[in-house]
Amino acid sequence: MKILKTVKKLPGGLMVVPLLLGAIVNTLFGNSILGLTDTGVWDWFGGTFTENLFKTGAMPILAVFLFCNATTIDFKKAGVPLYKGVVLTATKVLTGIIIGVVIGKVFGPNGILGLAPLAIVGAISNSNGGLYAALAGEYGDATDVGAVSILSINDGPFFTMVALGAAGVATIPVTVLIGCLIPIIVGCILGNLDEEIRKFCEPGATMMIPFFAFPLGAGLHLSNLLKAGLPGIVLGIACTLITGLGGYFVYKILRMKYPEVGAGIGTTAGNAAATPAAVAAADASLVAVAAVATVQITAAIIVTAILCPLLTSYLHKVEERKRGKAAAS
Repeated sequence: MKILKTVKKLPGGLMVVPLLLGAIVNTLFGNSILGLTDTGVWDWFGGTFTENLFKTGAMPILAVFLFCNATTIDFKKAGVPLYKGVVLTATKVLTGIIIGVVIGKVFGPNGILGLAPLAIVGAISNSNGGLYAALAGEYGDATDVGAVSILSINDGPFFTMVALGAAGVATIPVTVLIGCLIPIIVGCILGNLDEEIRKFCEPGATMMIPFFAFPLGAGLHLSNLLKAGLPGIVLGIACTLITGLGGYFVYKILRMKYPEVGAGIGTTAGNAAATPAAVAAADASLVAVAAVATVQITAAIIVTAILCPLLTSYLHKVEERKRGKAAAS
């Protein structure tokens, strides 16, 4: 059976297929078996290698992925990941803030189409670092993957609070940023000190993708789409199209080697679902909106996880044709 070959033919297949499988397994068998039992597979295999690999192992495996990618970064190009990370972060955050503030000023706290500014900013200004890293690894180079260390700064409620003028200011933990940088720095140093280490780790740049994609999906539940209804789905679509295309065109303007990677920011981070509650804790007037915003952002997480790889894959094909024509001329 040509399973791997078939998966690779699908847009963003290495990421999308395992992620969807994880979401399906979690939906049908996660906390119960088709609703017929009180326990599910994660209860049965809690604390075992099965749970570690298929449910809770996304972050450690992603850390290995980042390390392996970092070994291929040349010190002579060390400034490029930093530059790309700043560009992508600014594009993502500023887009979310501008849209949220404008909608808030024009339509008020209730927003538009059932979407409050809290949900809009919370979904658009946050990006899924793991999904971006996977797409960058598949369609870009090591410097594109390295940009995730800076892109991770948009996680959390800080920018949402700034945009909405909430009471108090959330502090972005320095340890989070440093913790994201260390595997990349160590991998980069070792890869430059020893060419054999670079060659040894290089396969991990793609091999690890499905292994952290499945547990990422296992943290999602497809029923959230139904709970959020049309507004949540619209939010996810808008997030992918607006920020995904925004990142792509910014990369085009700056003449990046792989502009399609810029579309990899068209996602909503998994932890963005916690943003409304954090903001409501700082501004009590948003408590009523927070509950609905949480469900809508959760829907956006699922929708963008599906659509962003498709958009990035499509743009990759467009750019590949252009690169092919340029090489032939």
